[in-house]
Amino acid sequence: MNIVLLLNNDIASNLALNLLLPALKTHNITVFLSSKVGGNTTRPQALLDLAQFEQHDVYRALEQKPDSAEKSLIFKTYAEIHQHCGIKIETLNEINSAQGIEKIQSLAADLIISIRYGVILKKPIIGLAKHGVINLHSGKLPDYRGVMATFWALLNGDAQLSTSLHFIDDSTIDTGRVIANSTLTVQQDKSYLWHVLSLYIGGCQLIVQAINILENSGELTTDIQAQAGDYFTFPSTEQLTAFTENCGVLYNKDEVVNLLTSLKKTTV
Repeated sequence: MNIVLLLNNDIASNLALNLLLPALKTHNITVFLSSKVGGNTTRPQALLDLAQFEQHDVYRALEQKPDSAEKSLIFKTYAEIHQHCGIKIETLNEINSAQGIEKIQSLAADLIISIRYGVILKKPIIGLAKHGVINLHSGKLPDYRGVMATFWALLNGDAQLSTSLHFIDDSTIDTGRVIANSTLTVQQDKSYLWHVLSLYIGGCQLIVQAINILENSGELTTDIQAQAGDYFTFPSTEQLTAFTENCGVLYNKDEVVNLLTSLKKTTV
């Protein structure tokens, strides 16, 4: 199949691509990255620090790890994936523009997969792929629509976290038909980002299952979401303070590096 992956330029999407690549070797893959998630609104410093770590500092930390030579054979950056796997990866923030539509249309996609892509897709793009657009959302739907679903679930004291693999049927956010869910038990001593990254392990398994069904001429069974649900935006400074007091840190460098370099049998 011709598969287009819409990802974000951050460590969670990068991990997801690593997790998916072994199952995508027989398919034609093109990857487009967004530069960030959300608009240009001013965010609390803690979120700016988190974004800096997710997009830049974590890679420096990986390079500084003593066994970095071994690491390069396990977890690959976007640049390394392009170099070693020959997969085209480019930034595309204006996907809904005429040029963006033409670019996607030229790929004759059988399936579009969105994981943390930072732009809301509009109808022309949604209708381009034969099997539609599926999105991996790091929260249970419809309870946790919107951004940073894992953050809000942790802050709410949930004992179990979820991902939701769902179709993007229109330009509304996180409302499409749900294909499947994965779950993760909360670890009280782990950071927000550790939980997000760990969730993507099970979430990417759902994507692989969906691809296998579609490849074998099957049809994905879905559940229509209830209209009721909650939509979450980026947390305020006060909410971030409450999270730190009750749930711990947003990220821990050593914890994240150890997680990424321990996935020897599941990544490229």
